[in-house]
Amino acid sequence: MLVGYLLVMGCLAFGLHVLRRGARRPVPEPPGERGWPALLRKVAGTAVGGYLLLMAVVVGYYQGVARVGGHFLASALTGCALLIGTALPVLLAASWVVERRARASRSVRRRKG
Repeated sequence: MLVGYLLVMGCLAFGLHVLRRGARRPVPEPPGERGWPALLRKVAGTAVGGYLLLMAVVVGYYQGVARVGGHFLASALTGCALLIGTALPVLLAASWVVERRARASRSVRRRKG
């Protein structure tokens, strides 16, 4: 368990290091990736990908390790769907706030520079 924890923390530390090192160079925004449609596409993709990953872990564990099936898996599928549906509006609102702040920050930098 300790080895797994250290591996995960090491990967996260490496990713943070790469992000900080790359933050010095501005990344150009791809054309056509603005507005509500792009934001909704990103949030929906994140939610669907997260749900599928969660389902893969749940089904893999409960079918492969715990050998539990039937009603439990049906409950897990609907319960996780409810979880994603509940969290999706919060994720959408948080993404909108981050995008709006980033846009405001870029416009302030353009005016100063």
